[in-house]
Amino acid sequence: MTTNSAVQAPPRTAPGAGLTGLRLGALFGPVIFGVTAAGVALPDVAQAMEVRPAVAGWVLTAHALALGVGTAFFGRLSEKWGVRNTLLAGSLFLAVGAVLCLIAPNFGMLIAGRFVQAAGSGAITSSALTLASAAAPEHRTKILGIFGASMALFSSTATLMGGMVTDWLHWRLTLVLPALSLLLVPFCLELAATRPGFGKAVDLLGGILLGTGATSLLLLIQASSLDLATPLVIGLAALLVLSVVGLVVHIGKRPDGFLPRQLATDRTFVISATIGVGGYAGLFAAMYAVPQILTMKYGWDVFEIGAWLLPGAVVGAVSARVASKLTAGKGGSLLLAVTAVSCAAFLGIVGVVEGGIVVMLIGTSMGMATFAATQVLTTAVLSSRLEPAQRGGAMGVLNLMFFVGGGIGSAATGTLSEHMDLTSALAVVAVLPLLAGLTALLLPPAQAQQQA
Repeated sequence: MTTNSAVQAPPRTAPGAGLTGLRLGALFGPVIFGVTAAGVALPDVAQAMEVRPAVAGWVLTAHALALGVGTAFFGRLSEKWGVRNTLLAGSLFLAVGAVLCLIAPNFGMLIAGRFVQAAGSGAITSSALTLASAAAPEHRTKILGIFGASMALFSSTATLMGGMVTDWLHWRLTLVLPALSLLLVPFCLELAATRPGFGKAVDLLGGILLGTGATSLLLLIQASSLDLATPLVIGLAALLVLSVVGLVVHIGKRPDGFLPRQLATDRTFVISATIGVGGYAGLFAAMYAVPQILTMKYGWDVFEIGAWLLPGAVVGAVSARVASKLTAGKGGSLLLAVTAVSCAAFLGIVGVVEGGIVVMLIGTSMGMATFAATQVLTTAVLSSRLEPAQRGGAMGVLNLMFFVGGGIGSAATGTLSEHMDLTSALAVVAVLPLLAGLTALLLPPAQAQQQA
C-alpha cells in the first residue's frame, strides 16, 4: 500500500546571478596572490633558504608555469570528469602543495610545493571560468561583470596583502595565500555539479607538447637572470622548436585533440589569445616593476605601495562592469582597446621620464582595467560561440595563453633590467599591451543566441 503522506522537501532555489558571480570571483581571486603577493616575500625566501635572488625567482616562475599548464589540463579534464570532480581534485592538489610549502626543509621541496599548489590553482581557475561561461545568456553578462570586478580587487590588494602577511606573520604563509580558494569550494560544489562531464577522452600528448612549449619559452626568456648554463639554454631552444613543430603536426593528425584544429584556426580564439597575452603581460610587468621602482627610487614601503594601488581596484571593477554590458556590440572592444593602449602609453612614459609616481600608478591601474575587461569580454565572446562540451577545454587553453603572456611580461622586464634601468625595461615591454589594444579592435561581439 502506498501513501502520499510524506512531505516532499521544497526544491532548492538556485543562487542569483549576483551571488553566483561573487562566489566564482572569490573562488578565483586568491589564485592571483600566487604571483603578485609572493613577489613581496622573495627577499625573505632568498635569505631563509640561502639562495641568490635570481634563484629565488623560481618561486614565481614555477608557480606561473604550473598555473597556466594546470588551467589548460584541468579544463580538458572537466570535459571528461565534470566540473565538480575537477574542482575536488584541484582542491586536493592545492592543499597538498600548500602543506609542502609550509614544511619544506630546503629550496627544492619548496619549489615542488609551489608547483603542486599552482597546479591545484589551475583547476580552481578552469572550474571558475567554465562555470562563469556556462551561465544562461540572460545571466552571463552580470556574472562576468562581478567576476571581473572581483579579480581586479584581488589583483590590486595582492601587494598589500603580501607585505602584511610577510612582515606581521611569515613569508611561508604569503606563499600559500592561494589556498584561500579552498574556503570557497564548499559554496561552489552545488553549482559545479550542474556541469557534468561529457566523457571526452583527454589528449595527453597534445597537452604535453603545449605545456612543454610554454615552459621552454618562459625559461628561455629568464635564462640570463636565472644564470642558466649555455648547454641548457641550447637544449631549451631545441625543445621549444621541437614542441612547437610537434604540436602543429599533432593538431593535423588529431584535429579534436587537446588543442583542436577548429579552435587553433578560429579567428576569434586567436584574437582573444593575442589580446590576453599582451594585456596580461602589461599588468604582470607593472606589478613586477612598479613596486620595485617605488621602493628604490622613492623610498616607499610595501604598505604605501599596496594602499596607493588600491584605486586600481576601483578602475578595474568599473571596467569589468561596463565591459559586461557591452559584450553584444563593438563598445566592448573599444573599451578594451582604450584601456590597453592607455596602459602601454603610461608605462612607456615611465621609461621616458625615468619614473613618475602618478604616471606609474595610472599605468598600473589601466593594466588592471585591461586585465579585468579582457577576462570578461573574451569569456563572453567565446562562450557564446562554442558548444557547451567545448567550453571547459577552450577556456583552459585560452587562459594558459593568458598566463604565459603574464609570465612573458614579468620575465622580460626582469631580464631587460639587467641591461638597462628598470624604468626603461618597463617601457620596452609596454609594446605588448599596445599590441593587445590594437588587436582588441578586431574582437567581434558576443552572439546573442546561444544555449548555455
